[in-house]
Amino acid sequence: IVRTRVPRVSQAGKKLLLTYVEEDGSLKTDLFDMVVLSVGLRAPEDAESLKERLGIELNPYNFCKTSPWTPLKTSRDGVFVAGAFQGPKDIPESVTQASGAVALASELLRETRGTRVVTATYPEEDRALCEDEPRIGVFVCHCGSNIAGVIDVKAVKEYASTLPGVVISEDNLYSCSQDALNGIAEKVKENRLNRVVIAACSPKTHEPLYQETLRSIGLNPSLVEMANIRNHCSWVHAQEPEAATEKAKDLVRMAVAKARLLKPLDQPLVNVTPSALVLGGGASGMTAALSIADQGFKVVLVEKDEQLGGNMRRIRWTFDKKDVRPVLDALIKEVKNHPNIEVMLKAEVKDLSGYIGNFTTTVKHSGKEEIINHGVVVIATGGKEFRPKGYLYGKSDRVLTQLELEERLSNDKDFLKEASNVVMIQCVGSRGEVMSHCSRICCTRAVHNALKLKEINPKLDIYILYRDVRTYGFYEDLYREARLKGVKFIRYTPDSRPKVIQDGEEITIKVFDRILGCQVEIPASLVVLSVGITPGEDNKRLSKILKVPLTEEGFFLEAHAKLRPVEVAVDGVYCCGLAHGPKGLEESIAQAKAAAAKAAIPLAKGKVAVAPIVSHVDQERCIGCGICQALCPFNSIELVKVGKKRKAQTITASCKGCGICASHCPVLAISMGGFTDE
Repeated sequence: IVRTRVPRVSQAGKKLLLTYVEEDGSLKTDLFDMVVLSVGLRAPEDAESLKERLGIELNPYNFCKTSPWTPLKTSRDGVFVAGAFQGPKDIPESVTQASGAVALASELLRETRGTRVVTATYPEEDRALCEDEPRIGVFVCHCGSNIAGVIDVKAVKEYASTLPGVVISEDNLYSCSQDALNGIAEKVKENRLNRVVIAACSPKTHEPLYQETLRSIGLNPSLVEMANIRNHCSWVHAQEPEAATEKAKDLVRMAVAKARLLKPLDQPLVNVTPSALVLGGGASGMTAALSIADQGFKVVLVEKDEQLGGNMRRIRWTFDKKDVRPVLDALIKEVKNHPNIEVMLKAEVKDLSGYIGNFTTTVKHSGKEEIINHGVVVIATGGKEFRPKGYLYGKSDRVLTQLELEERLSNDKDFLKEASNVVMIQCVGSRGEVMSHCSRICCTRAVHNALKLKEINPKLDIYILYRDVRTYGFYEDLYREARLKGVKFIRYTPDSRPKVIQDGEEITIKVFDRILGCQVEIPASLVVLSVGITPGEDNKRLSKILKVPLTEEGFFLEAHAKLRPVEVAVDGVYCCGLAHGPKGLEESIAQAKAAAAKAAIPLAKGKVAVAPIVSHVDQERCIGCGICQALCPFNSIELVKVGKKRKAQTITASCKGCGICASHCPVLAISMGGFTDE
């Protein structure tokens, strides 16, 4: 990584000549074979047209105008925004906002829910056909050039036709297109197929499409098998087309071999208790609770402190310079007065059992334990401010964190009367010093607070010592404003961090200025440390109770960063806000709305389908040793009396099909649906 300004790229024969200026002002030139431009996102070209047609307001950059408290609401009631039109963002945040917008729509439509629903009907499954000798159909996908650009699809198709049990073998340009799905359904009916192999892309994203296709024509969804010849073959062997083709044949051969042994699996439905448990009473928890309640469902909100508000009680201003307290007070009042919300303060979750739709949680509250039955769980337990070591923190009352500075400013601005120099130090404890991660909002909060200080005392000299300034998105405006108002930015590197030195009453900051090329000393009336966000202190304990994994940093891990950003590995459990990871107020509120939307789906349906790939105990062979029950990470196996003996039994609704029980059974009495020993 070279920190430069690049004013020019020019052609130099077959090479590209880059001219760039380094930090010390020296001019450099270098030849390269390729130049890749990292470009930003701008508003859509029809933004002005959308503004007129939808009656919404735009911000100065022609993106949709929103506020930190309502990041998904436009200026017009009933019109919501999600994704990059709200502001530059990546896929996970776009997907999160999409779900959040659904929650807002669902809140408005709660009275009409279910009144215009068309229920899909399916023909009765032909189980007799499944018992016949396997008749397998293989469908190989070109995926445009994704697969066919490397693999000889025709050769794979021809090879598949020679495999035992294969009745028909065909290729499709895009197997996931509606026309292709209809074609597959027709071929299955015409040829009385009772097993289907799709050689295409990832089953993680596309298998449900093919399962639904089989279901629509009376075949059990579990009778489809996928060979991932895109991710596992064409993508990873793009430079070896012949070898990739042979590997694709091998993958198809394995899929056909497995398909011959597939059996129909039942997909049970379980009833849902129409209420939610929300853990955490900060901005995210209250937002999620209100949204679920506004969608018409009962909510129990559990908060370990004696008052609601969480970290929001310590923040005084949003990044658009609005006072937080009136909005926070109104939010707390709305939660406490909502008829669908029960608030439990000074409460702690002691135990949780059950599965999606039927959870039972033990909460210690007011000195006694209460049992709560609910259908879903939202984790919004928040995070906490990192407590720095060093930099004279805790030894001098003139060394504060950014949040402590805000608290002082809101309570007593007079403490700045004697101040002349304020030094802010970024990334204290973050990005490898103690914690590995960046907390995203520290730079913006520092720049925002520097502007607040300038507003109170324009004569203050303010220095921000930084590694990288990450005022992302529209917050770049704050950085530009700070530069114009004279805030001085000095970059340091991790191997030469600033030193805070006290001599009597004097505090001096020593830092190496890379532009001047020498060590500088800055006298400081006030030192403000920008510290990151650490996981909640209860995360480890809760992760064991909820059976939810944590990230390496200690935050709750989502099921899939892009496809399921607010869901976790356990069905019926959702996470949002700082419990999921460091983020700003806007992202936390959008994610809380998204978690509420996802949580409301099973509550609104009243029933949930359980995945058919679950364990099954052959109780005749079971010896009742209890090893499977002890090892199951989801508490999905119980020991029941069968006659005079104890036998294991799977609670299918909570089983995740991990296979730990089957792999440890000493008498091989447990098998997995779709993954038997055979």
